[in-house]
Amino acid sequence: MIYSNKLEKARSEKARIEKAIKKLKSEQTKKVDDLFHTLHDEAFDEIDCLKCANCCKTTSPLFRVVDIERLSKHLKIREQQFTETYLKIDEDGDYVFKSAPCPFLMEDNYCSVYEARPNACREYPHTDRKKMQQILKLTATNAQICPAVAQMFQGIFSKLKI
Repeated sequence: MIYSNKLEKARSEKARIEKAIKKLKSEQTKKVDDLFHTLHDEAFDEIDCLKCANCCKTTSPLFRVVDIERLSKHLKIREQQFTETYLKIDEDGDYVFKSAPCPFLMEDNYCSVYEARPNACREYPHTDRKKMQQILKLTATNAQICPAVAQMFQGIFSKLKI
C-alpha cells in the first residue's frame, strides 16, 4: 500500500527529519506555519484517512476531562464507568486508551463516536495549527504514524534543501 511506503520512508529518514526540525526551529514562526499549512492541505488532498486509520490502530489520544465528559454523555454511561472501562493513566500522568486499536474504530475505519471524539482526535495530526515550532518533536513522531505527515516532511526536505 502506498501509505505504508510513506511511513517506511519516514522511518528510514529519522536523521533527515531531525535535521529539518533543527532548521525549522531557526526559521520565523510565520514562515514555518505557512510551510506546514500549505503542505498539510496538499497532503490531505491526496491522502484519505479512512483508507489508513493508522493513528487509530496504533496510538491513543490524550483524554482531557472535557473529552471524558463528552464521550460518557454520548455513550450514556457515567464518567467513572467510561474511565474504568476504556482508559488508563500513562507514564506522563495522562489518560489514554488501555490498548490499541481504538475501541471505537470500526472495521471500515470509521469512528463509531465521531461526533463525540476527543479533541486530540479532532486536531490530529496537528499540522494545521499555529505556532508549529512548539510541537516539532511531536510532528516528527507523527511522521512515523501518519502518512500525510510523512509526506509533509518530503516537502519540507525539498523546500529547505535537506
